[in-house]
Amino acid sequence: MEAAVSDVNSDPRILNGTKLNLITGDAKCNVFIGSIASFIWENPRGLANLLSRGLTATVLFVVLERQVLAIVGPQSSSIAHMISQIANGLQVPQISFAATDPTLSALQFPFFLRTTHSDSYQMAAMADLIDFYGWKEVIVIFVDDDYGRNGIAALDDELDKRGSKISYKLSLPTEFNVTDFTEMLNKSKLIGPRVYVVHVNPDPSFRIFTVAQKLQMMTRGYVWFATDWLCATLDSFSPMNETSLRFLQGVVGLRQHIPQSRKKDAFVSQWRKMQKKGLVNSGLNTYGLYAYDTVWALAYSIDEFLKKQGKVSFSASDRSLDIRAAQLEKLEIFDSGDLLLRQLPQINFTGLTGQIQFDSERNLINASYEVINIVQATIRGVGYWSNYSGLSVLPPEDVKSEQKRDSFQDQKLGNVTWPGGITEKPRGWEIAADERPLRIGIPRRASFVEFVTELNTSHKVQGYCIDVFNEALKLVPYNAPHTFIPYGDGRSNPNFGELVQMVANDMFDGVVGDVAIVTNRTRIVDFTQPYAATGLVVVAPVHNTKLSAWVFLKPFTVEMWCVTAAAFVMIAVVIWILEHRVNDDFRGPPKRQLITMFLFSFSMLFKTNQEDTRSTLGRIVMVVWD
Repeated sequence: MEAAVSDVNSDPRILNGTKLNLITGDAKCNVFIGSIASFIWENPRGLANLLSRGLTATVLFVVLERQVLAIVGPQSSSIAHMISQIANGLQVPQISFAATDPTLSALQFPFFLRTTHSDSYQMAAMADLIDFYGWKEVIVIFVDDDYGRNGIAALDDELDKRGSKISYKLSLPTEFNVTDFTEMLNKSKLIGPRVYVVHVNPDPSFRIFTVAQKLQMMTRGYVWFATDWLCATLDSFSPMNETSLRFLQGVVGLRQHIPQSRKKDAFVSQWRKMQKKGLVNSGLNTYGLYAYDTVWALAYSIDEFLKKQGKVSFSASDRSLDIRAAQLEKLEIFDSGDLLLRQLPQINFTGLTGQIQFDSERNLINASYEVINIVQATIRGVGYWSNYSGLSVLPPEDVKSEQKRDSFQDQKLGNVTWPGGITEKPRGWEIAADERPLRIGIPRRASFVEFVTELNTSHKVQGYCIDVFNEALKLVPYNAPHTFIPYGDGRSNPNFGELVQMVANDMFDGVVGDVAIVTNRTRIVDFTQPYAATGLVVVAPVHNTKLSAWVFLKPFTVEMWCVTAAAFVMIAVVIWILEHRVNDDFRGPPKRQLITMFLFSFSMLFKTNQEDTRSTLGRIVMVVWD
């Protein structure tokens, strides 16, 4: 911010000779320190005072003594809630570059504005990440203050929209004890989910990941996500040594995306030179760039304000605070604070962080984040997220603004290396150590006990279906504890419809047995693929008999064949008796008549006879024979 104030004051094109005066202070995110700090300052004239402070009570006195036009900051969302009340009462615009609490809205705090993105966007990006990999339950670790609680509440809402949920919450005090946290984190191993989301304040010691490393929770099967606090820490204290990054192997995090530009590269290069000279003692993270642009945004707004208003005035008022209770002789309100406030959202310029422009709700437009992955002590980008294009391997500025997230298939990310050095997606959950076993119902039937039965003596469950179930369990890459629960009295077959309904009613987790797959049952439960043939079949014993050309005679017995032959002879004789007197085909020498008689009878099985029957009785006999 000091660099920005220096650049603004040295630029003759802005403020027309009016100089910005930046009053800074560091409360170390502690309200108590700010409340006991000294509050007597000399008031230089001809300056537009800006207050950058992480304080509360001190802020009030500074505003009174120095007649500041705007409050820049604070970095802490918790303190921002308190200072916003003061800003509202004194009608002094407050603009923060680091308070990301989503509940800090212009609706509740009319004089509050932020030049960074709300955590509501970041949590939408985190939820999209979790949904992209298909995980349905996560464990969150967060700091127990306004920043942590409200951020996790936003994440919970976003996960709910995607059919996922937070199964367990680990809340940490602002100054947490490592021993207590170790016990808390160790207990979380008893829960099924293995996907962790960490949303805390910047921690140069990375205590959370150090504890996780000692508990063997940075290994294969675990997933660790971190919000942008991680990248803010890494960038502020860069270059980090390899030992520090070793604890972060496989962690996936978010970083506010800032487009590449010559202006940004020049400023970063200048900052690094200052680092080498010892003029600054920390690296430059995204919030530092937003702080620079915040000062310029105020400068542009004050410049337009002075052109329109011409002067700055304060007047005494006791409408907001009880002066006697506050023990103040005079309370001055910024007369034109609402005018400056209306000017701030109208600014539109390109700064170090890209385009600075606000929407109707006073949020920066085009919220976007970079997805990073820490691999072998290096930070590697694997993709981007924006509020209009979703997850993509291309920077948001390269994605057409009219592109919308129409389907899940449109989302893309680069390859990620997870904890343990694996590149395939972890399952993200385990059967918890204290998880109850699966309740598997089995039909206790009286017939066909070869499928499944319970022995009365030992109560052991066995059968073909049980063997198939046990073999299927061997293919599952994790332990699945279960217990068999018989259903029925064993004297008669149970009602299989009721057994299936018990699964739908959550009385059983599953059923193993010869349950028929019918339409009404498929509407309430899911079935596996059939592993036994269905329908009626004929079971016959197999004999090792030699085959011969007379095998076609096997279906009938000798007696049956004799009866069949006798029937053909009888029909032949009857037809001859009825036809030979009126039909010339059945006349002639005895040999011919004999041949015609038998061929007529036998050939009817295969073709139409050449000889016609002419007598009425003969035709009746043929109808019956056919």
